[in-house]
Amino acid sequence: MKIRTRLTLLFTLITAMLLGVYSFSIYYSSKEAREKSFYSELQNEAIAKADLFFQSSLPEQEMHKLYKNNNRTLNEVQVAIYDSGHQLIYHDDVKVDYVKETPEMLSRIFQQKRISFFLDQLQVIGMIYHHSGKSYAVTAAAYDKYGYDYLSHLLTISIISFISILILIYLAGIFLSKKALSPLSEMVNQIKRITAGKLQLRLKTTGEKDELNELAQNFNGMLERLENSFDSQKHFVSNISHELRTPLSAIITELELASEKDLPKDQYQQTIRYALDDARNMVKLSNSLMDLAKASYDPNEISFSEVRLDEILLESYTKIIKENTGYKVSLHIEDHVEEHQLIIQGNEYLLQVAFNNLIDNACKYSPEHMCSINVTVNTKKLYISFSNTGVSISQEDLQHIFEPFYRSETSKREKGHGIGLFLTQKIIHLHDTAITVVSDHNTTVFIVIFDIA
Repeated sequence: MKIRTRLTLLFTLITAMLLGVYSFSIYYSSKEAREKSFYSELQNEAIAKADLFFQSSLPEQEMHKLYKNNNRTLNEVQVAIYDSGHQLIYHDDVKVDYVKETPEMLSRIFQQKRISFFLDQLQVIGMIYHHSGKSYAVTAAAYDKYGYDYLSHLLTISIISFISILILIYLAGIFLSKKALSPLSEMVNQIKRITAGKLQLRLKTTGEKDELNELAQNFNGMLERLENSFDSQKHFVSNISHELRTPLSAIITELELASEKDLPKDQYQQTIRYALDDARNMVKLSNSLMDLAKASYDPNEISFSEVRLDEILLESYTKIIKENTGYKVSLHIEDHVEEHQLIIQGNEYLLQVAFNNLIDNACKYSPEHMCSINVTVNTKKLYISFSNTGVSISQEDLQHIFEPFYRSETSKREKGHGIGLFLTQKIIHLHDTAITVVSDHNTTVFIVIFDIA
């Protein structure tokens, strides 16, 4: 069932319930009011008949005649009068006695002074009437034809109005829900046109501050991220293909040349060394890609725990020195840095990958192959700087230094794939941390900034 239909039915149902309660209240109130009003009329008629009987000179036969004449056109009230000894002294029509008063009923009237009740469809009232120091029991009974006709008419009108209003409410609900949800229908039609090849399309937004406009804006934001992700993937795959093709082509060429010619032993060994260098280069690229894949996981899927930054730096320091005997690395932690300030929530493996890249990058592009690491604290922030001396990075290159596979003209002299700094930045951002770079006066400094308690 569509939302439009569901909303219309729900709106109609709620309206029907409220209208039903209102109609029932009106009908019940009218019914109670008719009943009380007619009892009051019966009492007035009983008093009038009693006054007429006791205080006028009108003969009883004339009163009977008057009752019968009125009864032909109106529902005349039938009145009976009894004395304190329960003896009937007047009755409008003894032959057609509606009430059929019993001694028990008359006793109740004398005891309670006034009673009222229903007798089938008749309403009956009994009351005490005083005349000349004596008390009489007067009963009056009649059928409220006009009152019941009014109630029947009211019920008919209520039912017709109820059904008519529900139909109008349902039609109005369809119209209003269609009009209210038309932007959503238009949004669905626009979404249907968006495919993997048309991610540049966007939903139309308005200046309204409503939920649908907010949904369109958030959906456009998601499309923007998807488009960027698709473009990055295309760029990434293209660069990966290029990076893998180069060493593979070199290995194939070297091995083909070696297999087609009869070469001395030392040249075969040289060919093997070249192939091994290219293979190691591919292994480094493969490892970098695996690390990049791990850093690209959803942060909720990466396990974080308490880690010590000084221990991770020492492990990176040891690993770089062991793998590159010509590299020189110095680590200095300032005295005012407290032990608890070096403990953060992070992923030890990924942080070591990031620090390894920064140390290796600093040593690789330094003429002395030296990297200086300095750890300091200032205003609830921990700073880890990786600095080296050498040719400064140009401002133009600094703007692209964290882009994947980007390599400046100066960096192309060294082996690399342009993944390290991009990977490092992703890892740092996964830890809600910042990284900056400053390069001038032949000195380059990468600074990683951690928030501490």
